[in-house]
Amino acid sequence: MRRMLFVALVLACACAGANAQMKIGYINSETIMATLPEAVDAQKSLDLLVSGWETELQKMQADWKKKFDEYDKKKLILTDQVRADQEKQLRDLDQSITDYRNKKFGQNGELFQKQNEVMKPLQNKMFKVLEDIAKEDGFDYVFDRSGEVLLLYANDKYDLTQQVLTRMQRFGK
Repeated sequence: MRRMLFVALVLACACAGANAQMKIGYINSETIMATLPEAVDAQKSLDLLVSGWETELQKMQADWKKKFDEYDKKKLILTDQVRADQEKQLRDLDQSITDYRNKKFGQNGELFQKQNEVMKPLQNKMFKVLEDIAKEDGFDYVFDRSGEVLLLYANDKYDLTQQVLTRMQRFGK
């Protein structure tokens, strides 16, 4: 559906711009973010944080499995009350694992918030530099190749990735 909308947009622009020459450029934001030292450092700090959370999650899951295996071995000889208590403990532990996962990795979890806090300023900087370049060089449209928008053909002379990257590196100095 998005691809069809994109194709329709390109065709509409091409038809509307038949009398006027349009200038279209593109960047690869993934390349920019992977090359900028501050973005690489930010990603490393996020990866370190995620690694710690994943380790904690694995410990919690291993603890649950150990308790479940112990319960499973003894469940036939346990009284109904003890079995019900251990099943409740397992359910509670499973719920705490789910809660922890959602708290750290959920839609509005700590990872999302931390990514926003760390990466948003870099993205805003990139968009500001891109906007300046597009206005200075008279581009009508600039697409990001690394996202969902697919370009079927792109002339490399319109690739602004290196220009944005160079200016962003100078911008920080």
